[in-house]
Amino acid sequence: MTSRQLSRREFFAKIAVLGTSALAVNVTARAAKAKKAKKVKVSTPTAQRIGWDLAVQLYTFRDRSFYEALDVLVELGIRNVEPAFFLPLSKEQPDLKTGESLSLAQRREMKARLDDRGMKMPNYYAPVNGNTANFAKIFDFAKEMGVKTIVAEPPAGVFDELEKFCDKYQINLAIHNHPKSPDSKYWTPDNVLAVCKGRGKRIGACPDTGHYVRSGLDPVECLRKLKGRIITMHLKDVIESSKPEARDVPLGTGKAKYTEALTEVRAQKFRGVMTVEYEHLSTQLADDVAKCVKFVEDFAASLKSR
Repeated sequence: MTSRQLSRREFFAKIAVLGTSALAVNVTARAAKAKKAKKVKVSTPTAQRIGWDLAVQLYTFRDRSFYEALDVLVELGIRNVEPAFFLPLSKEQPDLKTGESLSLAQRREMKARLDDRGMKMPNYYAPVNGNTANFAKIFDFAKEMGVKTIVAEPPAGVFDELEKFCDKYQINLAIHNHPKSPDSKYWTPDNVLAVCKGRGKRIGACPDTGHYVRSGLDPVECLRKLKGRIITMHLKDVIESSKPEARDVPLGTGKAKYTEALTEVRAQKFRGVMTVEYEHLSTQLADDVAKCVKFVEDFAASLKSR
């Protein structure tokens, strides 16, 4: 065979074919990656039917990255995730955090990994502090990720500005409580209700029942006080009352009176995201979280016989 010089037209025709082939390879690789990701089969269908959509706060799995935790949640049958802004995104790049500091490409990859597994990110624990200049970045990120509720502990002085962002972006702000301490502004429901007073329905509470117990409060009474303001919840049970360091235990086995607590929120006609958070790291962590998930599903199933 004799060689000859390619004409200009032939050269560009070959380049076009190669470009199309490369694009096809990229699309095929992306499709194969999506195909390999196991989809969530929800393990709480009865709870879902009564309007309780379970999530897991990724502080629970803080010993691993966001991407590593997703596959654990798939096995648990949980389709909703609530990341925290200070947790790592990937094992390979531990300095990257799951929040508004990510680049556009990193955000798209984060969203794609959720989509591949049939998962959503309805809540985001965000760094909403006195720096109002950062609010736009936080809300932009939340909107891109499909967040419905930002969970945070903002100072009282920023709620006027916060409410404007909530209304503009159509995203809720749920105030979280930590155990009683000089640094914990919202350890009691009274403090939450004080900053909610006179505000619209997009400003409300994210009661953490375990932290109420750690603060020496009755979690059921706290939930009653917050009636009409509960936007989302952190489901947590702990082994001892009035001890900030009390360790977590599976729902229904501690001091948080979980059957009564769920009965109360059911009576309030609460519908929304309930986030399991389990702070005690151990080799049986996934099993303990599974017990929490099962408790909620079993409670929902028991309502048929009441």
